[in-house]
Amino acid sequence: MVTPEMVINLAENGVWTVFFVAGPLLVIALVLGLGVAIFQATTQIQEQTLAFIPKIIGVLAALVLFGPWMLSELTHFTYQILSNLHEFIR
Repeated sequence: MVTPEMVINLAENGVWTVFFVAGPLLVIALVLGLGVAIFQATTQIQEQTLAFIPKIIGVLAALVLFGPWMLSELTHFTYQILSNLHEFIR
């Protein structure tokens, strides 16, 4: 029997999984964007496309570095959902 607590717990686990999987990439993009913004402010270079190249390279490097861990976290979450599927279907 599906209870509201089970649904809330499943939604909470989904939100935390998304937070932990996307977190490292977002933090790296934020730090690189802040660094580029400080560099642009100090050198007075106002090129709009300058901020994108370091972010793209940094996020791709982080994806290569954290990719296996991210995939294992998503696989683990999916396995938990699918292994408990019999509780949701009558």
